Amino acid sequence: MEDTKPSATTSNNTDADGVEARFTALCKNGLSLDEKTCTEAMKLFKETKHLLSSYVSAIGTRMPEEAERFFFSFVLYSLKRLSEKSGENAQQGSDGNGFTLCQILRTTKLNIVDFLKELHQFLIKAGPALSNMYGEDWESRLEAKELEANIDQLNHLSKSYKRRFRELFLTSDSNIEKQQNATCPPDCASEYCRFGWLLFLALRVHAFSSFKDLVTCTNGFVSVLAILIIHVPIRFRNFKITDSPRFVKKGDKGVDLLASLCNMYDASEDDLRKTMEMANKLIEDILKKKPCSASECKAETLENIDTDGLVYFEGLMEEQSLSSSLNILEKDYDDANKGELDERVFIKEEDSFLGLGSLSGGSGNVTGVKRKFDSIASPSKTISSPLSPYRSPVSHANGVLGPPNARMAATPVSTAMTTAKWLRTVVCPLPAKPSAELQRFLSSCDKDVTNDVSRRAHIILEAIFPSNHECSVTGGLQSANLMDNIWMEQRRMEALKLYYRVLEAMCTAEAQILHATNLTSLLTNERFHRCMLACSAELVLATHKTATMLFPTVLDRTGITAFDLSKVIESFIRHEESLPRELRRHLNSLEERLLESMVWEKGSSMYNSLIVAKPALSTEINRLGLLADPMPSLDAIAMHINFTGGMPTVPSLQKHETSPGNVGCSILGQNGDVRSPKRLCTDYRSVLVERNSFTSPVKDRLLAVKKAPPLQSAFASPTRPNPGGGGETCAETGINIFFRKINKLAAVRINGMVERLQLSQQVRESVYCLFKEILSQRTSLFFNRHIDQIILCCFYVIAKISKFQISLTFREIVRNYSKQPQCKPQVFHNVFVDRSSSQLDARTREDHVDIITFYNKVFIPAVKPVLAELGLAGTTTKTSRVPEANNSNDGPCPGSPKVSPFPNLPDMSPKKVSATHNVYVSPLRTSKMDALISHSSKSYYACVGESTRAFQSPSKDLTAINNHLNGTRKIRGALNFDDVDVGLVSDSMVAKSLYLQNGSSPPLKSEQPES
Repeated sequence: MEDTKPSATTSNNTDADGVEARFTALCKNGLSLDEKTCTEAMKLFKETKHLLSSYVSAIGTRMPEEAERFFFSFVLYSLKRLSEKSGENAQQGSDGNGFTLCQILRTTKLNIVDFLKELHQFLIKAGPALSNMYGEDWESRLEAKELEANIDQLNHLSKSYKRRFRELFLTSDSNIEKQQNATCPPDCASEYCRFGWLLFLALRVHAFSSFKDLVTCTNGFVSVLAILIIHVPIRFRNFKITDSPRFVKKGDKGVDLLASLCNMYDASEDDLRKTMEMANKLIEDILKKKPCSASECKAETLENIDTDGLVYFEGLMEEQSLSSSLNILEKDYDDANKGELDERVFIKEEDSFLGLGSLSGGSGNVTGVKRKFDSIASPSKTISSPLSPYRSPVSHANGVLGPPNARMAATPVSTAMTTAKWLRTVVCPLPAKPSAELQRFLSSCDKDVTNDVSRRAHIILEAIFPSNHECSVTGGLQSANLMDNIWMEQRRMEALKLYYRVLEAMCTAEAQILHATNLTSLLTNERFHRCMLACSAELVLATHKTATMLFPTVLDRTGITAFDLSKVIESFIRHEESLPRELRRHLNSLEERLLESMVWEKGSSMYNSLIVAKPALSTEINRLGLLADPMPSLDAIAMHINFTGGMPTVPSLQKHETSPGNVGCSILGQNGDVRSPKRLCTDYRSVLVERNSFTSPVKDRLLAVKKAPPLQSAFASPTRPNPGGGGETCAETGINIFFRKINKLAAVRINGMVERLQLSQQVRESVYCLFKEILSQRTSLFFNRHIDQIILCCFYVIAKISKFQISLTFREIVRNYSKQPQCKPQVFHNVFVDRSSSQLDARTREDHVDIITFYNKVFIPAVKPVLAELGLAGTTTKTSRVPEANNSNDGPCPGSPKVSPFPNLPDMSPKKVSATHNVYVSPLRTSKMDALISHSSKSYYACVGESTRAFQSPSKDLTAINNHLNGTRKIRGALNFDDVDVGLVSDSMVAKSLYLQNGSSPPLKSEQPES
C-alpha cells in the first residue's frame, strides 16, 4: 500500500499567498511590529511554512484556521525568544520586537496551556530551520521547557494562595455582606487578595533569586499572608486569633504568628522571617510607607498577637490608601517585569488565556473536565507526605473550613514543603565533610582518597550550582546576583551532605559483604562518583522544584549520560531509607524517562557498550554518529568553571557539542586523566553485590531476573571481562541487564494497553514476544526513538494477524494510548527516520514523521524477517499462527533468545480494578489499619475514583469493587503490591489517568498503514 500522506496540492499552493498575507497582517496590524521585525518574522515563516500542511493534518480535531493560528504563534514566539538574545537585539527592550507571549496569544486567541502542549510538535519539526538561522544552541535559548515549568509553578502557587486566603479571610459573598461594616464595599476583600498577590510578585521580581523555586516562593506568599493578618481589618477575618486551633504556637505575650504559620505550612521559621523582612522592605521602598515596631502600636489587628520582631505599617490597608497602593504596585510590576508572562493573570483567573488544564501530561484538548476533576477526591489530593501526621478530611460550610485545625489535602505546594522539611531536618544538620565512618573507608583504600573525593565533590557541585562572583548590594536590597549566590551555596551544601550520607551507607553495605574496609575499586571510580553527585543534586532540585534547572541539567554539567545515571538510581533509593516517598517517586519516574527514550538518544554511553556487546551494530552506530564522547576530565571542568576564582555561567557540557564557539566542545575533546569508555580498566574487582543496582525501582522483585552483577562492573570499561565470570565482557553483562529492564518496562506498558483495549491475554503475550525479539534482533529500530513507538507498531502488526480476529485500527491504538498517563503527543506525531537509508521520498525535508509513515516505510521492512521466524509472516492467512510463549519448539531460530511467557507483574499501587471504570485501590496504611477495631484475615484497601454506576450509593460501589477483586482472582487473598515504598505509582499518574479517561485526544490521519 502506498503511503497516502497528504502532499502540497494545487489548492494548497494557491492558498500559500493567502497564508503569507494573513501572517503579514498579524505582524503589522495585530502586533504592530516594525518593518525590521516583520522582515525577520517573514524570513522564519518562509523557512518553516512547509511544515504547516503536515501540522494541519496532525492537529486532528482542530480546524485548519485554528491550526494556522497555532502555527503563527509558534513562529512569532520563536522569533521573539531567539532574536532578542542574538546580540543586536539583546537590549531592545519594549521597542521593535518587544512584543510578549501574552500579546501573541491574545492576538491569535489562544490559551497558554494549549499553546505549550502543541509547541513541542512544532519545535521538533522546525529544529533544523531554527538551528540554521539561530545556531545550534537555539533550544537552550528558547527556554520553552522553563516557560512551561514556570507557568505550572505559578498555577500551583496562585491556587494555593487563593485557597489559603479564603481560609483566613472572608471573600466578597454573602458572608461579608452579613458581617462587614456598611461603609466598606463588598469587593474590598478581593482587593486585599489582589494586594497580597501583587506584593508576592514584587518579591519574585525584586528580592528572590532568578531560580524562583517553589519552596522559596511558598515562603513568599506565607510571609504575605502574615502581613495581611497584621493589617487587614478584623471584620474580614475568617477566624478568631484567641481560640483558633490554626494558631497553636502561643506564649505569655499572645500568639506567635510566624511560628504558627510555619506549623501550618511546614515552612522554616528562619527562612520565613528573612522573607518577611524583604517584604517589609519592599513596602517601605515601593509604597513609601513608614515602618514601626509592632510592639509600639495599639492597632486592633495586633491584639492577642506576640508583636516581638514584627513590623507594622500605619494605614497600609485603609480603604482610602488601598487603591493608591494597588496602582503603585501595578506600575512597579509593569516597570520591573521583563519576562514573557504577565503573572497578574493568575489571580484574575483569566481562563480564556490560561486555559483550565494541566501542563504535565496528556494529549487531549483542555476542557471543563479538569474543573470537574478537581472537585472529586483524587489520590494526589488525599495522600500526604510520609513525614506528615494523619490528616482527616476537611469539611466546608459556607466557605469556612470545618475543623479549624484540619490541614488541607496534599497539593504540589504542600508536598514540596513537607519534602523540603525532610531536607531541612534530616540532611542539613549533617556535616559538610565525610563523617568519621566514611573517613575510615576513604583512608583504608590502597591510598587515602579523602582529598580526591572532597575535591571532586566540590568541583562537580560547583559546576551544577555555579556562583556568580559579580554581586553587589544596591538600593538597600540584595541584588539578584547575590541572591543567586546564596541560593546556589545552600543547594550545594544540601547536595554535598546528601552525597556523603548515601556514600557512607553504600560503603557500609559493601564492607559487610567483603568483611574488609578496603573499597578501592568502588571509591576510585570517577564515573560512579559523578553519578552519585548528580543524583544527589537532582534530588535537591526536585525538592525545591525550580522552574529553570530542569533535568537533564545535572547530566549536562557533570559530563555523564542518561545511561550512566540509570545505573545508580536503584542503589541510591536502597541506601537512603529516610528518602521521602515523593522523592522516591521522582527517581522512579526519572528512571522510566531514561529507559524509554533518553538512553537511546545520540551521545548516550549505552552505544559505547552496545558496539562491544553486539559488534554487528557498530556500522550502524558509527554511521549515525551515536557514540558518546569521552567523559570530560575533572581538571577540565575545574578549569572551565574557574573553580578557584570568578566564573561565568556554565553552559551545557554535552548538548550542542558541535556548536561553533561552544566552550563545552573543547572540554569534551580533552580526555585528561579520565578513562575513555574503550580504554582497558585495571581496577580491582569489586565484590559489592547490590541486589537491585540494575533493576527498575518500579515493580522489580517479582520479575524473575538474574542476580545483579557487582556495582563496580556497571562502571568498568565495556571491554573488561565481567568479574562475575561466565566469559562475558562488562559490556555484554550490562547490555543484557539493560535489555531486561527495557523488557520489564515494556511489559508494564503493554499490559496497560491490553487492559485499556480489552484484548486477550494471548494478544498480550504475542505483542510482548514480538517486542522482545525486535529488541534482540532489530535493536537499531530503537536508535533515536521512544520505546512506546515500537510498542504501538507491535500492537498493530499483531492485530492484523487473522488468527486473533481483532478489528483494531491504528487510530484506535493511538487514541487509547493517548489516555495512558505516560503519553506524550510527540511519541506518535514525531518519529525519527534516517532519510539516507529509509524508503522516504528523497524530497522530504523532515527527519521526523508520524508513526504511520514510520510503520509503513521503516518498521515493517525491518521486522518482516522477525515475523517469519516467529511464524507471523503470513499475516493474512488463517493458517498462520503465533507460537505459544512457553513452547520452546516453536521459538525463534537457534541463536535467538528463547521466547518466554509474559512476566508476572505485581499489582501496582494504586491499582486500577477495572478497564471500564475509573476506580483505584491501594493498600491501607499501617497507621489507618491500627485504628481499626480488629485485625481479621481480610485485606483492607483505600479506594478512590468515580462511581461504578450512575446515582449509586457508596456501599453498592464498594460491594461492586469487592466482587470484582474477589471474582477475578484464582486464589482469594490479598493483592500483591510488592514493596509499597519502592513500587508506588505516582499519584499524579493516577490523576492524569482519571482526567484523560474522559478527555479527548487528537486522532491520526485516516490512512491505514500497509502490512
